[in-house]
Amino acid sequence: MRILYFAWVRDNIGYSQEELSCPKHVRTINQLAEYLKLQSEGHARAFDNMNAIRAARNQQFVSHDTELSDTDEVAFFPPVTGG
Repeated sequence: MRILYFAWVRDNIGYSQEELSCPKHVRTINQLAEYLKLQSEGHARAFDNMNAIRAARNQQFVSHDTELSDTDEVAFFPPVTGG
């Protein structure tokens, strides 16, 4: 699975993307975030409040309960505001 990080999510983690093979129990965006929190202190900070994070699967906005597959690209970023 390819995972992309943007804005302060990227800043907390320290890099903009990574490739991961997730355990079989990681099936949704929320479960992925919980798994990622265990990877480093930066991940834990970034995913501390999932209400402040938007997600996209294969370049489409999705809810946090969206199911994932090993071939998906997942992006995490703060909510986007216009002006």
